[in-house]
Amino acid sequence: MEKYSAYRDPGTGIQPFLTPIPSPSSHSAVLSAALLPIRYVVGLLRLALIILLAIVYLLGVTVFAVIPPLKRAVSSAIIRTVLFCLGFLWIPTEMVSKKRGRSQKSTDNWNPGAGDLIISNWASWVELLWLAYRFDPVFVIPIPESPVQQASSVTSSPISNTPGRRSGRSSMPGIVSASRTPSSQIQIIGFTPVSLFTLLKETGRVPPYTSVIGAKTTRTLDEIRKTSGRPVVVFPECTTSNGRGLLRFAELFKQTSLPVKGYDVFIMCVRYDPPTGHSPTVTYSIPSSSSFNPLSHVFTLASSLTIPALTIRLLTQSESPSSPTFLVNEIVGVSARDDSLTEASAILISQLGKFKRLTMGWEDKVRFLEFYGSKST
Repeated sequence: MEKYSAYRDPGTGIQPFLTPIPSPSSHSAVLSAALLPIRYVVGLLRLALIILLAIVYLLGVTVFAVIPPLKRAVSSAIIRTVLFCLGFLWIPTEMVSKKRGRSQKSTDNWNPGAGDLIISNWASWVELLWLAYRFDPVFVIPIPESPVQQASSVTSSPISNTPGRRSGRSSMPGIVSASRTPSSQIQIIGFTPVSLFTLLKETGRVPPYTSVIGAKTTRTLDEIRKTSGRPVVVFPECTTSNGRGLLRFAELFKQTSLPVKGYDVFIMCVRYDPPTGHSPTVTYSIPSSSSFNPLSHVFTLASSLTIPALTIRLLTQSESPSSPTFLVNEIVGVSARDDSLTEASAILISQLGKFKRLTMGWEDKVRFLEFYGSKST
């Protein structure tokens, strides 16, 4: 929509924050209207089952907390059932080797252990469930150095890191010229480990997250990793996008050199198909103002009569930034910024998912949500 054109990425013309909508089709509209009563019944039944499973999950995690293997088995089974209720009968998982130029179905060498890092893009709460089901990881929430100033009180300035196209030309005439300059990057000073339920509730929102405002447990990522008995999941975008591009990564690994030593780094990406007249978008970039976020979107997916499309792509470990054979100059280049692991991760994820890298980051989403809220009221 034109009123949000200022929040298109200057280099690509992509709008990374608005919820994707299907292309208009009169036939689809008529069929969707006819199926609406059935969808509501199916959605309510599925939602009731999901809520029941969530209660069982909380009880199971509490009861079996003293027996970690049993706790993981029970929680994984419950989470997979929830995904099944949402329509994810199967989730294609591809092991991708850039060198060989083809995908493999085997994921035998993709087994994150205690203290390892899983780095991924972030577009929905659904991948949180998949990660919890597959790896039972520790999730972390970033703590920014300072909040983003309101758009009315500051003028945005250019940033030094501008991946993607640099010219002012675009395949969408008039779009780039109307775009605002990306906000300056705010440093992330630490992290707080959070539960799966907490991160689900914060999906779509932006730092500083309300769940951890004033938290006294802010720690560095390395401290969390070293004391963790499980792998640690990191989302360098620090918020969700609508999956059309890769948001600017926060610089999270400044003290880490390549190739990474002492632990393994696992690179993955998630891709969702665009919505259609019968299939809603699985991406979740605009959060609900309700304290039950993202329950309304859960109902939307639960009421769909189609199978949602989700693809997980995993980079083979022989090409990971922690592989002894990782060629830094081949991936990052000689002009890489100080945080070479962040840059390498952004490049690898963009290649895995065939995403365009954007110059806009979570700081721009803060202002977008402020503007979006003002237009919605």
